[in-house]
Amino acid sequence: MSELTPTPEAVLRRIELTVLRQLDGMLHGDYHTLFRGLGMDLADLREYHYEDDVRHIDWNVTARMQTPYVREYYEERDVTAWFLLDLSASEDFGSQEVTKRSQAAEVVGLLSSMLTRHGNRVGALFYGGSVDTVIPSGSGRRHVLQILHRMMARERLVHSGATRLEDLLKTSAQVMKRRSLVFVISDFISQPGWEKAMALLTQRHDVLAMRLYDPLEMELPDLGLLTMQDSETEEQLLVDTHDHAFRSRFSAAVTRREDALHEAFANAGVDVLELSTEDMVVDALVRFSELRKGRSRLMAGGSLPMHMGRR
Repeated sequence: MSELTPTPEAVLRRIELTVLRQLDGMLHGDYHTLFRGLGMDLADLREYHYEDDVRHIDWNVTARMQTPYVREYYEERDVTAWFLLDLSASEDFGSQEVTKRSQAAEVVGLLSSMLTRHGNRVGALFYGGSVDTVIPSGSGRRHVLQILHRMMARERLVHSGATRLEDLLKTSAQVMKRRSLVFVISDFISQPGWEKAMALLTQRHDVLAMRLYDPLEMELPDLGLLTMQDSETEEQLLVDTHDHAFRSRFSAAVTRREDALHEAFANAGVDVLELSTEDMVVDALVRFSELRKGRSRLMAGGSLPMHMGRR
């Protein structure tokens, strides 16, 4: 770790002294806005009321009774949250000072601090070519530091080949024994196939996707001749970014990729927050919280995935 890279202790201390207090003020202490729908055991069924969350409608019972019915739950005392972390080589990219990996560390430090200070437990799975690290769920500041240490101390991976998020999601399903809050943090530069694994995960857990990206991955400026390298395969290509036709093809490819990715999230049925390396994590989480509040007011039938896109 370079001398210019903050230590996990410094990252966590800054989060506790500034970021966490700022977020508390913005959310007015209502951290359940982000983490609702967890730690629940089915208690009973009753007829739907106007103020009920449509996500709790039992559609099988509703079809039989010909009137909407919702599930009521007993709330458990604690929540178990898991961070599924894509730490493959593409996460080391950042066109400015902040990389996708360091932004991920900021998110993990903030969310795990919010959860554990309320008595909840957090665990993590790391992916880098394979699922090579599992940190069992635990609580307390020391446990949060352990996750950050393991996350930030990892050297750049030397494996080559495309990322397979499907492997991370399938392994997590075997590790997580109880209903949990699951944060999938990745840039989702991956081989296809993860959508089905994520959809299966949502049947048992409350899954939130946090998609990391860098602005340079969305729009290519006119910088003349550049050598571009695939961070995962290390293949290099000399391109002329001054060529308008090339930039147009790049833009069209980005559009196709983004459309396919958003469709994949919708098919998997997950809420997604897109987080740029230029974003302030606090502001992004507050926007996400507000949109999660609005989701329950959707009048469409059933639970709809919500996408928190780029501004």
